[in-house]
Parts: sequence; C-alpha cells; structure tokens
Amino acid sequence: CRSNLLFVDSESIDPESCSGVLSQVDGILVPGGFGSRGIEGKICAARYARENNVPYFGICLGLHIAVIEFARHVLGMESANSQEFDKTTPYPVIYLMLEWYDEKTDTIQKRDETSDKGGTMRLGAYSCRLKEGTLAHQAYDVLEISERHRHRYEFNNLYKDGFIEKGMIVSGVSPSGELVEIIEFKDHPWFLGCQFHPEFKSRPMEPHPLFREFIRASLENRQRVK
Repeated sequence: CRSNLLFVDSESIDPESCSGVLSQVDGILVPGGFGSRGIEGKICAARYARENNVPYFGICLGLHIAVIEFARHVLGMESANSQEFDKTTPYPVIYLMLEWYDEKTDTIQKRDETSDKGGTMRLGAYSCRLKEGTLAHQAYDVLEISERHRHRYEFNNLYKDGFIEKGMIVSGVSPSGELVEIIEFKDHPWFLGCQFHPEFKSRPMEPHPLFREFIRASLENRQRVK
C-alpha cells in the first residue's frame, strides 16, 4: 500500500470548509503539538472523522482533540476544552497533570501551575495495560506494552464515567489504572487516540503496530467507499 499524504493547515479549516477539504482523504491523523494555534480546525477534523466513519489516529495532542470534540458534541459540554488552551474552561476534560507515579524512580512526581516548565513533562518510557478485544489489543497482540511519552496535560478522570457511558472506550491505562493512555470510540471502524508517541519507536522497515493498523484501516475505508 502506498500512502499519499495531504498536509492540511488546521488554521485554514472551519466547520463550513472542513468537509470539502477532508472528503478526499481515507484517514485522518492529528499529531502531537503544543499551544492553541489551529486547535479549532483540528477539532473540526476529529468531528468529521467521528461522524463520517473515517479512520482517525490522534497522537498525544490528537487524543486531547478527540476528547474535547466528543465532550462538546456528544456530551453537550459546549465550552469543554483543555486547560492548556483555556485555563478558565468550566469543563477541563484535559487538565494539567498534578501527580503521577514514575516507575523508573519508584517515586510520585508532583507538579502545579507554579512549577517551572523545564523538565516538568512526563518523559520517557512507561508501561501501559491494554483492554482485551480492543483495537489497541488487536494491533499489539499483547496486553502490556511500553511506550515513550512527552506531555504535561492528561485526560481528566473526573469526566471518565460520562465519556464511557456515551461510547468512549478506555483501551489503555497506566499500571496503576490512574492515567488514560489510549481511547477508542464504539461503533466506529477505527478511531484511536494515544497519549504517548508511537513515532518514537517506528521504523521504515518495522512500522509501529498503531501506524500499521491505521494505514490498514485507511486502505479498507478507501476500498469500501469505492
């Protein structure tokens, strides 16, 4: 399978133009990043993928985007956002990580708004436990994995039950069960967001399982549409 890439400037799309741009693609990938630039366009892309059964792969920020979109348009939280983009949002479905277990040092890492940004991210390889029968499990074919991270914002567990009730699947969590690592959506051919960075462990001749399965799903979508 040959991949033909279409790079889309997320600042150039909005709810009116999104479908015209994205109707020509077979899969949508929203990669990692920082800052508020182009966020609303990315949310439009995630909504288009979810509502039109287009394979979606969200990496780190791409997971955050999918969560915000789902909160706004499925859970009815119109002003839902990440604290990275809106510190006063009444629905901080993505929030600044305050503490987490560091398995490399066997310590609890703590952060707050006053912490220096330098060195405050959750960095490096961490274990993740997968839910059996999910897209993630099918891709890896094991129930425990290790992936590399680089982030300081995280899914807010205060909203987890509401998301699950409306169709979100938490298919990967930290060993403690406290941190959401992978999400999927029910009744969608292939929609997956991961908190880690699979590109750090992918090679041209040895593609990462999630990239491989995203490409497979995009190819199947192309064949189905045709």
